Amino acid sequence: MSYVEGFVVAVPEDNKQAYRDLAAEAAEIFKRYGATRIVEAWGVDVPEGKVTDFYRAVQAEPGEVIVFSWIEYPSRQVRDDAFQKMEDDKAMEGFMGEAPFDGKRLIYGGFETILDV
Repeated sequence: MSYVEGFVVAVPEDNKQAYRDLAAEAAEIFKRYGATRIVEAWGVDVPEGKVTDFYRAVQAEPGEVIVFSWIEYPSRQVRDDAFQKMEDDKAMEGFMGEAPFDGKRLIYGGFETILDV
């Protein structure tokens, strides 16, 4: 059964290209360790809710855009193995130090696929 890691983050609008460049670099590493698909989606129609929404979830500030992304793996075991290998990969050293967003407000989680049509 496939495994998906999902992410939501607020990125300053002016950092769109820097975010895309960082995501493309990271995607190469994820694919090297078994990811089958990486999707980065820049928010263009993200409504504000009355009770909760993506903006509140990541404490978005004025001028920030919501980014919704996910990484697909063949299984959780492949993802867990990849994570361990990435921790030891020199290419990952200092990687998030140059992030064009506030990583403290990034939310993420891992999910088992229960329907894929």
